[in-house]
Amino acid sequence: MPDILQANPPAPITSLTEDEVMFRDNIRQFAEEKIRPLVKEMDEKAVFDHSLIDQFFQLGLMGIEIPEQYGGGGGKFFEAILAVEELSRVDASAGVIVDVQNTLVNNALIRWTTEEQRKRYLPRMATDLCGAYALSEASSGSDAFGLQTKAELKGSDYVLNGRKLWITNGKEAGVFILFATIDAAAGYKGITAFIVEKDYPGFTVGKKEDKVGIRASSTCELILEDCRVPRENVLGEVGKGYKIAIETLNEGRIGIGAQMLGVSRGAWEYATKYAQERKQFGKSISEFQGIQFQIAQMATEIEAARLMVYNAARMKDAGMNFVKEAAMTKLFCSQVAERVTSLAIEIYGGYGFTKDYPVEKYWRDSKIGKIYEGTSNMQLATIAKLVMK
Repeated sequence: MPDILQANPPAPITSLTEDEVMFRDNIRQFAEEKIRPLVKEMDEKAVFDHSLIDQFFQLGLMGIEIPEQYGGGGGKFFEAILAVEELSRVDASAGVIVDVQNTLVNNALIRWTTEEQRKRYLPRMATDLCGAYALSEASSGSDAFGLQTKAELKGSDYVLNGRKLWITNGKEAGVFILFATIDAAAGYKGITAFIVEKDYPGFTVGKKEDKVGIRASSTCELILEDCRVPRENVLGEVGKGYKIAIETLNEGRIGIGAQMLGVSRGAWEYATKYAQERKQFGKSISEFQGIQFQIAQMATEIEAARLMVYNAARMKDAGMNFVKEAAMTKLFCSQVAERVTSLAIEIYGGYGFTKDYPVEKYWRDSKIGKIYEGTSNMQLATIAKLVMK
């Protein structure tokens, strides 16, 4: 019997260049050899093995799009998406660490920094510095711009006060793209983005959330109490933080789509392998049409999800308007992940409902796809607005 876990699932291979195939395969091999043996322990302890993050940097996975002149890979957004997909196939927590670093933090730094800021931060983002993206607060989730965190200019520094919630990579990050308002009366036009370093006075990483899924990925509260941020650490322009947030989140949604695609693939591969091994009534359950139809439906939805992810990423790299496609990608891929991982548990039967087998983790990891970086309802609102113009 072929080893399903090592075989390529249905994929539009012709849509990848030779270099992209090699890049993808190298990451797949790394994920199998270095990450998979640690997945269960990291999930149970809710701690990501820091040695893996060091290896992410060594492999160039944390600075894929950073220009070569700053020590990065000088690659495309599409390559970052391939990396997130392949890592998430083995562990969604690994996928999201690389995802946030590339599609949100590095993306914002590449596009909005001054040359002085680029020289200061990009070389480290490519070699040893994790980043996080701090937008959400207790009162501003889907209403992303209802921020309560305040920034007041005092001399050569901005003084920030407030709290951020649900910040991915909060524990590992050394630098944060953090949003605060300098003028609450101005609404979204008062929002400003700052580059905040972890060791700035008045900055504290607070509670780490105990989550259902992606448990090894840290999700933390950030506390700012008279946190002093140098004036030169404004990202972009004062009062233009809303523009940075909107544009980076649009790209980040493709990353979440890739993460959910990887989760779906991982669960599907395990379920297909198990269906060929499990015997009932004298034959493997994969010989029953009911199971065959489930596996076929899962494979079809995974293929559709892959095409949406790849298409949106290609559009981004081509400089096309991809806002609608990004929203559709995140919406659909998160739905597929939830359905596929749930079916995988059912194919395993009672075993699937235990932690002794891997599919229940994929199911737990899938749920966040409908929530972070814009809930499914917010994606539907965006899609409806764009298609009904």
